[in-house]
Amino acid sequence: MAIALGRREPAAATINIRASKAMKALIDQAADALGVKRTEFMLQTLSERAHEVLADRTSFQLGTKQLNDFNRLIDEPVSDAALRMLTKRAPWEA
Repeated sequence: MAIALGRREPAAATINIRASKAMKALIDQAADALGVKRTEFMLQTLSERAHEVLADRTSFQLGTKQLNDFNRLIDEPVSDAALRMLTKRAPWEA
């Protein structure tokens, strides 16, 4: 897991959770192993998981502009560079 250190928007909301002592110790151990604070570890981990969950959705609702933008992008021709990448054999397949 990559912990993104860099520019973040300022915290504007509070999230309170309860956990067992064992769960807290596990989280602290993992955060220490990565050299980050517990809060940073938890926010990054939860954010990554949220992105995974949302990426796995099979149905998306788009507004008219979003749908038009999406259709325009998928209708564009594939670039030569992208075509080479998509047709090139992966190194582990050689």
